[in-house]
Amino acid sequence: MAESPYTWWRRQGLRFRLTVVAAAVLALALAVSATVLLSVLDRTLIDTVDNSTREQAQTVRVEADSGTLTSPITTHDGTIVQVIDAAGRITHVTYGADRLVPLLGARDRERALREGSATFVDGRPYAIPGPLRVVVLSADRGQTVIAARPVGEIQTSLGTAARVLFVGTPLLIVLLAVASWLIIGRTLRPITALRRGAAEITHTARSRRLPVPESRDEVHWLATTLNDMLARLEEAEQRQRALVSDAAHELRSPLASIRLQLEVALGHPEGQDWPETAEGVLEDAMRLSRLAEDLLALARLDERGGVPARNEPVHLDEVVRQVADRYGEARLTVCDPVMVRGDALDLSKVLTNLVDNAVRHTSSKVEVALTADGVLTVTDDGPGIPEGDRERVFNRFTRLDSGRSRDEGGAGLGLAIVRETVRAHGGSVHLEDAGPGLRAVVRLPVAR
Repeated sequence: MAESPYTWWRRQGLRFRLTVVAAAVLALALAVSATVLLSVLDRTLIDTVDNSTREQAQTVRVEADSGTLTSPITTHDGTIVQVIDAAGRITHVTYGADRLVPLLGARDRERALREGSATFVDGRPYAIPGPLRVVVLSADRGQTVIAARPVGEIQTSLGTAARVLFVGTPLLIVLLAVASWLIIGRTLRPITALRRGAAEITHTARSRRLPVPESRDEVHWLATTLNDMLARLEEAEQRQRALVSDAAHELRSPLASIRLQLEVALGHPEGQDWPETAEGVLEDAMRLSRLAEDLLALARLDERGGVPARNEPVHLDEVVRQVADRYGEARLTVCDPVMVRGDALDLSKVLTNLVDNAVRHTSSKVEVALTADGVLTVTDDGPGIPEGDRERVFNRFTRLDSGRSRDEGGAGLGLAIVRETVRAHGGSVHLEDAGPGLRAVVRLPVAR
């Protein structure tokens, strides 16, 4: 099947297409300009000849009216003049003009007088090479003045100009096409450098960046944007690698504990307390299960790109009551009706993680409060967290020394899940001193 011209055109390079389009536009513009130029030049020169001829005819008519014509008639610009009387006889002429045959017949003279415009006459029958531009004026006593000027030189000049344009225009188009090819090539050179730089970036050279041109143009901003994208991708990859590494480290501990307990139990079955062994293995399995759930929750948050799984109206006060009722240590102090938009399950997970942390570290009580402006607080009276570590604990797999010493401590993903979920719902979360204890403050936008 033959390839269509459109398909062939689309397959050509950008440099070739831009050059062809520029040359075609220039060719069209030059062709139109040359046509207009020759037309205007021809009209201007003919008008100049007509005006000069008419002025000379006007001068002769004045002399004919006053009876002061000389024979032959004298003209200063080579204008051919014939004066014809009422009987149609030629009475006065310029030197070298025909004294027997008028330049225009009677009917042509009447039409020229009626129209008042100059006309073309072939000069060869009158031994004059080339065409003539003839003007006819009416004088007193039935006389008629005919004035003519040769315009062969004008036509020769126009022909010469047309030939010059016919030869020079293609040369100019070729010159511009070559210049366009070179200029477009230099313009696209930074894009070629970007392409080569992108080809050199592999999994073993992630930190490399694309070359940024010095000119502050679209290519510069494209390169800057692409480098920013590469930086974000590198950061995301580093976070993913760190997550995998930390997850492997966290998984290794309960797996090693399960293996050790089973190996000891199998090695000494006669003296083993199997219910106690089962409880230990179950505890480590629960730790693995919680870690897997947290990792899955973070993976889902990362996959959604900071957007909640659902965007529907949620009665936050009902979610708070349901979560607080599951904890005997938690006391609900304030719970104003609040409507937000998002995922009720994710918001329930946020409060559950906060209350779990508060219950794990409190000395006596945990207070949960929700105000009408969408501020949710969870307060404990435990030892608290130093101010310098309050932001760090939101990082993934971050646990303070006190948390690491607890057997029931988590993997350090709870607060990370809280922050990612709250941000996905358009809110913010931070920790502050409760004097004594610690207070987690969550701010969510209220649905109007």
